[in-house]
Amino acid sequence: MMSDHPQSVVGKFVHIALVTLIILNVLAVTFESVERWSVVHGPIFQAFDTFSVAVFTVEYLIRLWVAVDLPSPHFRHPFWGRLKWATTPSAIVDLMSIAPFFLGIAFDIDLRVLRVLRIFRVLKLSRYSLALTVIVDVIRQEIRTIGAMLIVLGVVLVISASLIYLAEHHAQPQVYTDIPTCMWWAVVTITTLGYGDMVPVTTLGKFVASATAITGLGMIALPSGFLASGFSEQLRIRREEYRTLVDDVLEESGQISRSQRMTLDEARRDLNLTEDSAVEILHDEITEGHFTCPHCGKSSRTEGSAEAGLDQ
Repeated sequence: MMSDHPQSVVGKFVHIALVTLIILNVLAVTFESVERWSVVHGPIFQAFDTFSVAVFTVEYLIRLWVAVDLPSPHFRHPFWGRLKWATTPSAIVDLMSIAPFFLGIAFDIDLRVLRVLRIFRVLKLSRYSLALTVIVDVIRQEIRTIGAMLIVLGVVLVISASLIYLAEHHAQPQVYTDIPTCMWWAVVTITTLGYGDMVPVTTLGKFVASATAITGLGMIALPSGFLASGFSEQLRIRREEYRTLVDDVLEESGQISRSQRMTLDEARRDLNLTEDSAVEILHDEITEGHFTCPHCGKSSRTEGSAEAGLDQ
């Protein structure tokens, strides 16, 4: 099974090769948009795209085939399990990375559209990046909060657009023509961009603009705070899960065998923890003496036994 977290030398090589290929694809799509490079090096770009699609297609098919071996029971069925895996976000991203190539063969589509769609291959990096994986988990965890903030943002946009329409329509009927048009003004004002294509001239309009801009600062700051809090909480949850697993292993024998260390290392990868974090947790659990000896029932971890446990 192709793992997102390689364990062997071959696995690490495949991991690095795929990440490198994804990055090169993004660069190729970017450089191909330059017309003179596209004309001169067009065959090279096309050959590289064909090679990349072949690699990504094989990767997708292998992942689809071995989906039944994933830990989740949802993918156990030979047919429906694979179908369910194909609808997961990561699988959809993998499919999007190769779809433009096959769409171009099957249908008469503007090549410029297909080139732009190929840029979605950059999303495949989320499978191999620990930070991006954590961010995705944070978004899932805070989805209700984010949804609530989007609703509030929509309400603020409608109110701001309506007020600026009432304040400026008579003074600038050709600029603030209607509320839907004023929505654009509300968006650029709340985001503090202020392109200057719609500038209020009345006193009431300037007051509305000032209030909208100040409100926009708060609207931008609130989601950032929620996401930062969720990021910290997600890391804490993962560390606690790993800490619990370490406690369970230590309570069995008081030391960590080679096979148990491999189990812990696999769990660390599944939880997307860095090696430094895992070593810190392991050292803390060994030195703090939070378990009892299975033979005498007394606390058996001392500084000496801690070092022995870490050396196993």
